[in-house]
Amino acid sequence: MIYQTVKTLSALEVGYLAALIDGEGTITLSRRNLNKHRALVITVSSTELSILKYVQEITGVGKITNKRITKANHTPSFTYQVANRQALDILKQIAAHLRSYKAHRACLALQDYTRLTPRNGRYSPVQLQERTQFIDKFLAIQPRTLRLTHHFLPESAL
Repeated sequence: MIYQTVKTLSALEVGYLAALIDGEGTITLSRRNLNKHRALVITVSSTELSILKYVQEITGVGKITNKRITKANHTPSFTYQVANRQALDILKQIAAHLRSYKAHRACLALQDYTRLTPRNGRYSPVQLQERTQFIDKFLAIQPRTLRLTHHFLPESAL
């Protein structure tokens, strides 16, 4: 398996992707299965497959999956997903343009995710405790828990 790197986005693409994630996406820490540690994940769901294919094209990473239809009258929908270091690389490019609570999550991930996520997946007791605190703090950031300002964004993101 070849590791794909995130493409450098144009200013227009950065703004578009940030708006799309602010409006229709998520920035979260998700478990792929019960025994695994949480990974940084960016997702965007839409009934417009062409939008998600465009995101995949401009970023050069991620996968698109079909969402399960539970009722006959539901429109087929799809989800674009990118995880771990690739998600972090996207956040590095778009964080300054996010306007929702997701901006605060992006900032926290950019500050601490790499430091608290060893590539080999092995954690010392201290690292595990710090990572647990990071996860709790990250997931506590909800749409109505803060008023947004640019004070929490790192200067490099402005």
